[in-house]
Amino acid sequence: MDNLNLYRDIIEKILQKYANMPYTYGEIEEYLIIDQERNHFLLLDVGWQPKRRVHGCITHIQIINGKIWIQQDGMEDGIAPELVEAGIPKSDIVLGFHRPNVRHHTGYAIA
Repeated sequence: MDNLNLYRDIIEKILQKYANMPYTYGEIEEYLIIDQERNHFLLLDVGWQPKRRVHGCITHIQIINGKIWIQQDGMEDGIAPELVEAGIPKSDIVLGFHRPNVRHHTGYAIA
């Protein structure tokens, strides 16, 4: 399996695990949105807490030029360590939510 398909499968598997977890507070559903043609993977929360609407992107990942770009990471411990644990090298993961001039301090790819 080439890296693109392998990375797609790993990302989907990890995000699906989170999408399947029930919320314990409020009436919130999680949706996994995948656009394989453009290599976008989003985990969204939609619903209601007692007095407020919840609608937002928890995690947004893209595959760009063979690297995994984490554009938004709202996971409690971050999603990057899970990607590494699943076999993706740190050199193929870009923490896109960090400014380009500080990425070299993260231990992950800079671009």
